[in-house]
Amino acid sequence: MIEQLRVPVIVAPMAGGGSTPELVAAVVAAGGFGFTPGGYLTAQALAEQMVRTSALTEGRYGVNLFVPGTNTKPDLADYTERVAAESARLGVEPGEPRWEDDEYPAKLEIVLAQRVPVVSFTFGLPNAGDVARLHAAGTEIIATVTTPAEAHQAAQLGVDALAVQGFEAGAHRGTLTDDGVSPGGGEEFGLLALIRRIQAVTDLPLIAAGGLVHGADVAAVLTAGAVAAQLGTAFLLCPEAGTSATHRAALADRTRRTAITRAFTGRPARGMVNRFLTENTADAPVGYPQVHHLTRPMRAAAAKAGDPDLVHLWAGQTYQLAGELPAAELVARLDREAREAIERVSRRLG
Repeated sequence: MIEQLRVPVIVAPMAGGGSTPELVAAVVAAGGFGFTPGGYLTAQALAEQMVRTSALTEGRYGVNLFVPGTNTKPDLADYTERVAAESARLGVEPGEPRWEDDEYPAKLEIVLAQRVPVVSFTFGLPNAGDVARLHAAGTEIIATVTTPAEAHQAAQLGVDALAVQGFEAGAHRGTLTDDGVSPGGGEEFGLLALIRRIQAVTDLPLIAAGGLVHGADVAAVLTAGAVAAQLGTAFLLCPEAGTSATHRAALADRTRRTAITRAFTGRPARGMVNRFLTENTADAPVGYPQVHHLTRPMRAAAAKAGDPDLVHLWAGQTYQLAGELPAAELVARLDREAREAIERVSRRLG
């Protein structure tokens, strides 16, 4: 399905509210593709989102699932005190730093029952049995990877395509481990270098993600060998997105740099630099979803209060170039810019 898109643009699964059925539907109607994010939702809430998205897209959409890791029982004592002090400023208590599986087994059963055409996985890989069941249901499987070693591991499992995420990407890194260290070492790769390196270990179709905001970027990754470009930050200012007012204001301000941090969730993620990120990144423990649950009340209260210093402001490295326009218009613009870029290169090469 991904290789047959009229416009090879995919809106990334932005868990936590960024992606909405209306955003996915607008991109699909414009010739692209999109995913309903299953992360953070209950299984029932995901099922409801799927019903709405399926109705708006005539079933032409995908679902993204978080693969649960193991409960490593991190020591959060000192960090809990830090978060409690910041939470008190907003009049809330810190959350319970608990481990849970994001209702992954139940969510998998839902996508199997609904025969969703495409399912992507983040934070880990499905097991061989789940791969076989999804294929039997006619579902295409996409694994998110950030290194050649992760790509090789996913290819050995029998997935159908890879979402290749460069370090430029906003929000959570799609690494297979919470500490961000992949099999074979913790080297970070920019998107173009990663595409080239992964093509050396597998011939699976690649979906390119990370810092893409302009049609020329789409053309660049297609030329490099990807079958489609996946964009997240570029869509955050669209009216159909569920981006909070506090996050929208920070994106529109365009003055902050970005950095990768574990401070908000216990897993590496790229966001705009604010006070909480600056003061806590160095000492943030590895521990997802425990840290995510610990800081969640603080982050929710900060977003509601309009306080940009105590909330995660996920954004890719090129967020300053994101436009504020309807999603369908953005897809049309990306398509036009990509075609113009390819024409320029064709003329340049004679």
